[in-house]
Amino acid sequence: MESRLAQFAALNQKDKATGYQSLLADILSSQDQSNLHTDIHTLVDNVVNQESVGLVISRSILSELVKALSEGRVRDTAQRKRIVEDTLEIVQPRLVSYEEQVNSLRFQLADILEEEESWSDAARVLTGISLDSGQRSLPDEEKLRVYVRIVRLLLEDEDSIEAERYYNRAALLAHSTTDRETLLQFKLCQARISDYSRKFLEAASRYHELSWVAEIDEEERKHMLSAAMTCAILAPAGPNRSRVLAALCRDERTSELPSFNILLKMFHDRILRPSEIKEFEGTLKPHQLAKIAISSNDRLASAATEDDQAGDAATSTRKGPATVLDRAVMEHNLLASSKIYNNITFRGLGALLDLTPGAAETMARRMIEQGRLKGAIDQVEKLISFDVLGEDDDAQGKAGGLGDVEQVEEDTGAPFTKRWDMQIRLTAANVETIVQHLTQKGLVSFGAVQV
Repeated sequence: MESRLAQFAALNQKDKATGYQSLLADILSSQDQSNLHTDIHTLVDNVVNQESVGLVISRSILSELVKALSEGRVRDTAQRKRIVEDTLEIVQPRLVSYEEQVNSLRFQLADILEEEESWSDAARVLTGISLDSGQRSLPDEEKLRVYVRIVRLLLEDEDSIEAERYYNRAALLAHSTTDRETLLQFKLCQARISDYSRKFLEAASRYHELSWVAEIDEEERKHMLSAAMTCAILAPAGPNRSRVLAALCRDERTSELPSFNILLKMFHDRILRPSEIKEFEGTLKPHQLAKIAISSNDRLASAATEDDQAGDAATSTRKGPATVLDRAVMEHNLLASSKIYNNITFRGLGALLDLTPGAAETMARRMIEQGRLKGAIDQVEKLISFDVLGEDDDAQGKAGGLGDVEQVEEDTGAPFTKRWDMQIRLTAANVETIVQHLTQKGLVSFGAVQV
């Protein structure tokens, strides 16, 4: 090897190119590849760092090496990885002169690292690629593919902060492609970024939309539908969540998934018990179980009622939700209680939510301020009164595109009587639906009526 390289030094540029190409071909075609890495290291170092070797020749040899590596001429993956990393290290000081070859090597190294499931390392390699250089600028469509791939790799290691930075770059280029696969990958990254950013309502809608795309594998679509259900359950309680829950409950596929029972209870505004959410909690990802810090205002509001509850052992001492799931369940139970009670005391609501009375009042106040709960708070009487006349929420009546449904009700002259009558009607209708369902399944039968 050394003797042949020494001979090349005395040759003219044309013969040098032929000699180096012949040497590279001999190294790659050698049956004994035990010294392959060392030989290629020596060759690349000589080609790149020797002043007597022209830039045109060195670029040509590096391009031949890159092509050979991409074609699998080096069979051992570990050795190929070592050669790529070593070549990048040698070329790095003169990166500007070999930008195209370096980019190709980085793509190959990223592929190897991705196969090894070294997600963050693969993303780091891709971020080193020069996408906007003076010599060779990639088209916007290619840039979008690179950014989407970086986002996907970072999300695999749950690095949502760095992933969002590259997602924002990708969003600026999303219009530049009509490639279906790239757009679907971008939309999936969009949904996952919303999920990791705790924008659960937005994530649920996007996951559900993707679960209908026929080009996606059936198992993947099922996974996306499950993710949509999880995000809908974790979303802030209110009219917007009710719309998403309605869309998911009407989807026949959701009944086959484990989270369906909780989803259905939330849609029907039923109070959830701790035992019911324990199993669901085990299916959540770490970011969906993130701890929530209680604000100083919430602590002060909770402390304001501590004197009133002194000596009452039955009163909870919790001053707020501990996790994202805690908050979602508490807000749902608060909204569900507004469908059951006309009014409730701070202490009663605190017992229902397992919070101090002050913390329960704070949660109710915040939901009322944000328009997610209809009601009023009487701090003198320590009472929350729910708006019983505002029950025809458009989120329930219009969910799923059914349009405006006109309901004709008998005027009894009393709002509480109307509410009671409506509850009786709904209960009777639900019983009738259950009986019809059981009959269709053959689980019950009714004999002929004998006169």
